[in-house]
Amino acid sequence: MRRLLFAANWKMQIGPGEARRYAAEFRQRFTPASDRDTWFFPPAVSLEAASAAFQGLENTQIGAQSIYWEVKGAFTGAVSAGLAKAAGARVVLIGHSERRHVFGETEADTARTLRAALHEELVPVLCVGEKLDQREAGETALVVKRQLLAAIAGLSANQLASLVVAYEPVWAIGTGRNATPTDAAAVHTGLRTLLADAGVQGTRILYGGSVNQGNVASLLAEPEIDGVLVGGASLDPVGWATICAGGK
Repeated sequence: MRRLLFAANWKMQIGPGEARRYAAEFRQRFTPASDRDTWFFPPAVSLEAASAAFQGLENTQIGAQSIYWEVKGAFTGAVSAGLAKAAGARVVLIGHSERRHVFGETEADTARTLRAALHEELVPVLCVGEKLDQREAGETALVVKRQLLAAIAGLSANQLASLVVAYEPVWAIGTGRNATPTDAAAVHTGLRTLLADAGVQGTRILYGGSVNQGNVASLLAEPEIDGVLVGGASLDPVGWATICAGGK
C-alpha cells in the first residue's frame, strides 16, 4: 500500500526565525504515524533553519521549492540541486504551476530540472495541472498527459522509482475552489495509467488546490489520492498538524 504524504508548500513566506518557531509548535501538536510522511517546502532562505528545526521528527523531510538545472556557475539568484541538498533539502518541487505560469518555465525547463534533481538524488515532486480555460475546454487529460510525458521522456523506470506526482489544477490554487474528490481521482487514475505504461509502478500521486481541514478527509477517502500538496492551509502549524493527523 502507498504511504500517505502530506506536503506543505510555504511559498514566499516564513523566514528562518519563524520556521524555527513553526517547527517547535508543530512538533508539540503532531504525533508521527507509521503510515504517513510529512514534507515541508520552505523558501530557500529558510531551508537550513527548517532542516535543523525538524531534524529527528520521524517520517519528515525538508524540500526545496525550486532548483536550477545547472550544477554551478554565473546564475545570479538561482539555487542548484547540490546547493539545496547542502542546505538540508532531500526532496524538491518540480514544475509547480507558479514556476510555469508566473516565472515562465517551459516543459523543457521542467524536464531539465527533473534530471538535475535525480542526479543529486533529491526526490522529485513533479507538479502537473490545467488552467481554467483548459478545463472548460475539456482538455484536462490532454494537458496533464503532455506535462507528465514531457518531463519523464527518456528516463527509465528505475530512474523514476522515487518520483512523486502532484496534480494541482491551476484554477483551484489559492482560490477557495477545488476539484471534487471524484474529479481529482479520475485525473489521478489517468496519470497512474500513463506511469504504468512507462513501466513505473507504485508512484504516489498527490492532490493540490485549496485543500483545508474541511475537505482533506473527503479527498483522501479516494483510493487514488495518496496525499495532498498544500499552500495556504499549511502556514499555520496548528492547523497543519490537524490536517496531517487526518485522512485515511
